[in-house]
Amino acid sequence: QVQLVESGGGVVQAGGSLRLSCAASGRSFSTYAVGWFRQAPGKEREFVAVITGTFSTTRYADSVKGRFTISRDNAKNTVYLQMNSLKPEDTAVYYCTAATNIYFIQAMSGYWGQGTQVTVSS
Repeated sequence: QVQLVESGGGVVQAGGSLRLSCAASGRSFSTYAVGWFRQAPGKEREFVAVITGTFSTTRYADSVKGRFTISRDNAKNTVYLQMNSLKPEDTAVYYCTAATNIYFIQAMSGYWGQGTQVTVSS
């Protein structure tokens, strides 16, 4: 069992930055793939970024590539999402998810946190 808690959301002006954190409890977290998804009002939840367990390979949605960076600190059981050059269209609730491999992340069938709100004002 893995429990996830997101933090770091807030209100920021367009062009600003935020860093989200996803703190995990549970054994063997360092071997888990961890992803970030987001859901804007009236829209479906969409993939943002993922980092694998063993080799920390990363993948990003095209909409955030070059602006967002996902990283992990296994000693702290925490995954981060650094978000720069934020745009109003990045406004959403951001969720982290963890699973034993990246395919479960893509299938949205892993463990989920409760989400953290990010609001980007224009």
